[in-house]
Amino acid sequence: MQNSAAVKKRPHKRSGEQGEPGDGWSVVRRNFLVILAITAGSLAATGVVAQDKPRAADIGPPPARILKMQTAFNPALPGSGEGVRVFTKTVKQMSGGNLAIKIIEPGRICPTPDMLDAIVAGDLEAAFTWSGYAAAKAPVFGVFATIPFGPGPEDMTSWMLEGDGGRIHRDAYEKLGVTGIPCGVQGGKGGGWYRGDLNTVADFKDKRLRFGKFAAEVVARLGATVVPLPPGDFFYQLQQGKVDGGEMSTPAIDASLGFDKLGLPYYLPGWQQPSAVLDFLMRKDKWEQLPPAQRAQIETACRANIVWMLSRSPNVQGLALEKLRASGVVIKQWSPELLAAFRMHADAVLREQAERDPAFATALANQRAFVAQGAAWRTLSRLP
Repeated sequence: MQNSAAVKKRPHKRSGEQGEPGDGWSVVRRNFLVILAITAGSLAATGVVAQDKPRAADIGPPPARILKMQTAFNPALPGSGEGVRVFTKTVKQMSGGNLAIKIIEPGRICPTPDMLDAIVAGDLEAAFTWSGYAAAKAPVFGVFATIPFGPGPEDMTSWMLEGDGGRIHRDAYEKLGVTGIPCGVQGGKGGGWYRGDLNTVADFKDKRLRFGKFAAEVVARLGATVVPLPPGDFFYQLQQGKVDGGEMSTPAIDASLGFDKLGLPYYLPGWQQPSAVLDFLMRKDKWEQLPPAQRAQIETACRANIVWMLSRSPNVQGLALEKLRASGVVIKQWSPELLAAFRMHADAVLREQAERDPAFATALANQRAFVAQGAAWRTLSRLP
């Protein structure tokens, strides 16, 4: 196996690392699990993420190859969760049934933040995950997942597929002995749920907030205390008043998980993560053992999944906002003062990270230059 030493094998124990929604669901508190179970049932009942019932014409011989893939995202949830199902269905259809991907729920084989280690160790055959988890191994992956005031989903997709983003992403994974294929682009998160109003920088002082990566450093510089929490614990801690607020995920996922029942205001926009790349992972030597046709089918299905997620997101997030408002949630926008403060400190945090890590610096500069090339067109082509 090439470069396997780049990632050390370690026991797969539960991690307290903070990440995207969908990781570490086995640590979810009892009341949060109840909400999730109800949500999954209602989504399935309405056909939002339910798999099609097999028809007689669809039943054929078993597939020649079945890949077992653990997902970071609960397949019952909208957006990234749905994307897991859409991707696997597309692979099966494109291969004519010769290749199938079996979805393994989050945390079943290993904790979600440890999936990259498990891939390299050979304990996990494939994974569908968030690029940000790999930043623990190589900070360059933060450019694909956790850049405050970074590119939106359309610009991120363009950079990944038409710019140098795809090459930088591929090379970074190969250094870890892994083949990583961009397989989805998630739209922006919400700005978070908070106890009390946040209108000025002074309002952040001594607030206990859940944020991840660079955004955590930003709010800490505003005087907040960052509380690292797995997504499953966040609902419970916020409900009990043990934290004062923080980010969860997109409006659609937040609504599905019952955050509207907390009676707290919801802030927009999600300055901390305007977009994020989702990845399909296999160990490099195992990927190369697949027939060329099957590798091409997976790569093509991933591109199709990116397009599907881009087309799905505006509508599903709009419907989620309607649901939140109907539930009595007050939706607020960040004040100009706070947005300016977020941006100022985010620029400083990213600059310091770039000074520490040349690969991160190169990738971030490349991304910004690519996005800037299209700025004039975006400004002039859109109606006021």
